[in-house]
Amino acid sequence: MRVGVPKEIKTHEYRVGLTPGAVREYRNAGHEVVVETRLGDGIGASDDIYRKAGATVVDSAAEVFATCDMIVKVKEPQPVEWARLREGQILFTYLHLAPDPEQAKGLLASGCTAIAYETVTDDKGGLPLLAPMSEVAGRLSIEAAGEALKRHAGGRGLLIGGVPGVPPARVVVMGGGVVGTHAARVAAGFGAEVTVLDRSLARLRELDDLFQGRIRTRFSTLEAVEEEAFAADVVIGAVLIAGASAPKLITRSMLKSMKRGAVIVDVAIDQGGCFETSHPTTHADPTYVVDDVIHYCVANMPGAVPLTSSQALNNATLPFGLALANRGFAAVMADRHLRDGVNIHRGRVTHRTVAESLGLPYSPIEGA
Repeated sequence: MRVGVPKEIKTHEYRVGLTPGAVREYRNAGHEVVVETRLGDGIGASDDIYRKAGATVVDSAAEVFATCDMIVKVKEPQPVEWARLREGQILFTYLHLAPDPEQAKGLLASGCTAIAYETVTDDKGGLPLLAPMSEVAGRLSIEAAGEALKRHAGGRGLLIGGVPGVPPARVVVMGGGVVGTHAARVAAGFGAEVTVLDRSLARLRELDDLFQGRIRTRFSTLEAVEEEAFAADVVIGAVLIAGASAPKLITRSMLKSMKRGAVIVDVAIDQGGCFETSHPTTHADPTYVVDDVIHYCVANMPGAVPLTSSQALNNATLPFGLALANRGFAAVMADRHLRDGVNIHRGRVTHRTVAESLGLPYSPIEGA
């Protein structure tokens, strides 16, 4: 198969769909790989490095889309990219369609098969292609919060870990999944007072055992969310419902009862955000203020550390990408986990949760 990798075009997005090491794996499996020139600038990989790995380097994204059977990306396609997709082509990338009906329309019109990293599953019920970026984003969320808390950034002027004789910041993590766990790990490592809220008692027990008393756990109710948010210096939004829009846990009215200069970091912003006042921001302009509460809602947080992120993502996506390259659409029908990743196929929405979130008809992949 001819596999194409265009350069990402979102603001300050430097990750790559295929690293040079991954290109070698595709070439070793007998596939041709075409990459856009300067694809690897953000990870320190020149065109020559990609050529040595076996890739063909072309001058434009348009040529990549026009000549390849499968497109491997990182972030969701932008409008100029929707127009370049075609019927029968496979798109393998993050999509996050639930809060993005315009992208869904573009993909439906293209006739392509769009496979979303974030809905591919595994035998344990996990999301193996979302997990590595969730790990990165969870850890980065505390770094982002620490920067936003500084007085010059408009924050409370508070050091997350405090110092002897001075209390640390109170960090509340809403959601005990991969993002939340890694956020809690870093916050606790800094010395913060950490509370994790979740609606799964089983998960709270796991976290209690994992952290050995270094964090507090609390079952998530409306009362608990309010109490913790009002006392917090930092709130990390880390909830996820696979394929669906994130639930709104903090409303606009609640902000008035939060501390002035508190920081909320909405890691769920790709899925619409879990705070009512959230809207996507970029690394170029990451924060804004509503009712004296600082909002950090960068939609591609892992893009800030593209070398780490690209390697972690490629480690996870490589087996699935190779299966698609080896067998084409037949790989989808042979693997239920990969089948779970198909959001759109031949002009139909083939993921139930995505369809419900968008208010569009659902068509099982078998009949699409």
